[in-house]
Amino acid sequence: MNRRHRCGPRLWAAALVLVTALGLAALPQLTAVASAAEGPAVTLSKSQAGTGGSITVRGSGWRSKTLLMMLICGQSEPGKGVIGGTNSCANADGRAVTTGSDGTFSRKLPVAEPPVPCPCVVHVATVTGDKAQADAVLKVAGHPVKALPAQAGGGKLSVLTDTRLDGSSGVLTWFGAPASRTFVFTVGNVGSAPLKDPVFQVGTSHGVFAPQWEDQQWRGTIAPGRKVQIKLPVELTSGAHGNYLVSLKFGGKVLAEQPWGVGRPWGVTLFWILLCVVIPAALFRIGMAVVDRVRPRRSGGAGRHRGGLRLSEVTARLPKLTLPESSRRSTDKDPGPTKASTSTALPWFTPDTDPGAPAGQLSAPSDNSPTTKGNT
Repeated sequence: MNRRHRCGPRLWAAALVLVTALGLAALPQLTAVASAAEGPAVTLSKSQAGTGGSITVRGSGWRSKTLLMMLICGQSEPGKGVIGGTNSCANADGRAVTTGSDGTFSRKLPVAEPPVPCPCVVHVATVTGDKAQADAVLKVAGHPVKALPAQAGGGKLSVLTDTRLDGSSGVLTWFGAPASRTFVFTVGNVGSAPLKDPVFQVGTSHGVFAPQWEDQQWRGTIAPGRKVQIKLPVELTSGAHGNYLVSLKFGGKVLAEQPWGVGRPWGVTLFWILLCVVIPAALFRIGMAVVDRVRPRRSGGAGRHRGGLRLSEVTARLPKLTLPESSRRSTDKDPGPTKASTSTALPWFTPDTDPGAPAGQLSAPSDNSPTTKGNT
């Protein structure tokens, strides 16, 4: 009994230590979950800084392992967004940062003057994944300050139908011409005041890059409770290809997004392949023509027959054909060809080996011939 009473407190103490350790280990995760539920937030090490300095930006409540972009933007206030989009920000001095597993980050950001007057903020937004953003007020010392542009009445727009891109690429686009489409969407005025000549912002983004916003004004008036179909032109740069995202923004809020797949301009590739084939061939032909013109000419073509004889020289050296006296007389009397005359006309036969001579007669007539006997 005493042993049980002695071991009981020890077991309770060990269990208490174990529970405490597990609680401390799970505390960061619980804090991250709580901060994520509250939404992303941004804090600055300084509320005012001059150009050329730097500030430390800290964030919490973001998704874990998420790529963020930090920018100093003008004409903006927390809760109202950045008027003019990233065109109002110092994009060249922005910084990227990736959140940790607990959804927090800390990164230094150089202070630069935005292209528009203040009020200014440090704008932090996600680059990929679900859209999330947060702003923190920053005063840029020495930078002009102007009041925010007045918002147009109490009208509010809402996209009522799915967006689409109308149009197709032509032959020139296949050779690198800018691809263009028409962004078609239907909006309705859900506010209490009419909207006259609303200004939309259309942006195109590629991959992890932020959209490049462009202001486009639609001419017309949208009465409260009415809807209207709007068409805005969208154009990419020359030679652009790949997967793009077309975004529509009004009043600092993104109303719609539409993906756009642009094919590769294979005509440009074909042109460069042909160019790489034609230019070397042309250079080779030019080089051969220059070599043929520069090299010395050989007089009379004697060098080509060096070590040999011409056909005329060979003909001149052949033995000339001479006929005997008897053959000449017979030829004069009977011009027709005979076997004897034909055989004696061959230069490679001697009189002794003439094939036309009588059989057994291999030399000239001797003294015992009939003619010799008659004479004697």
